[in-house]
Amino acid sequence: MSRRQILLVGCGKMGGALLDGWLERGLSPLDIMVVEPDAAVGHRPHVAIVDQASSLPGGFDPAVVVLAVKPQAMDKVAPAYAGYSAAVFLSIAAGKTLETLGRLLGGQAAVVRAMPNTPAAVRRGMTVLAANQRVSEAQRRFCGDLLEAVGEIAWVGDEALLDPVTAVSGSGPAYVFLLVEALAEAGAAAGLPDDLAAELARATVVGAAELLRQSGLPPDQLRRNVTSPGGTTAAALELLMADDGLASLMRRAIAAATRRSRELAG
Repeated sequence: MSRRQILLVGCGKMGGALLDGWLERGLSPLDIMVVEPDAAVGHRPHVAIVDQASSLPGGFDPAVVVLAVKPQAMDKVAPAYAGYSAAVFLSIAAGKTLETLGRLLGGQAAVVRAMPNTPAAVRRGMTVLAANQRVSEAQRRFCGDLLEAVGEIAWVGDEALLDPVTAVSGSGPAYVFLLVEALAEAGAAAGLPDDLAAELARATVVGAAELLRQSGLPPDQLRRNVTSPGGTTAAALELLMADDGLASLMRRAIAAATRRSRELAG
């Protein structure tokens, strides 16, 4: 096997987050090679980088090829790596199914499909993975280790679950950011200066998330801990927990995102 065990194809925001996570975990730069047209984006000290697949050295034989390119580019990009038949292919492209990826890679490839999310950039990501039947147990562990470098992971046996996964955790950070926006806007509407309302909203959501992470308590218990009977929190929650409140809205939002994920998969 080549010393460079990992080939990273694409070093944009998510590919770059993965690369930085691997290096922070102590993976040797000598075990990684990157394909990225923009050398400035992909540059990391001592990590070899080329601008296209045809520039990879002869005899190169990676153990894993991480496909970190946009879904709309996958049909064009993936076939160039089909010759690495001994590798497992790890794709983080939304909407590209295991069947589609396998076809693009020659029909006999070991393929893992992963859905990470943007908190991977600060090593707080959540990634769910699914594998085709050609992936060995050792390859599953290797792929899992690579994604654990940027956060938590979970495996599913049914690839169809990646559609609601995409809706919940893949898109989920955007919902949280919208919550911060809405909370700040509501605070400003209640009379707070805009900058103070924004600071309060950001700090409250960040602090609440950290409390949730550290306490080990379920979110419903933490919610009850904040809520005094007849108090201010209870008055707000009466609206948010109504039949047409936040839970109903979130169910509809997740259903819409799930449908769109299935549409994108074709």
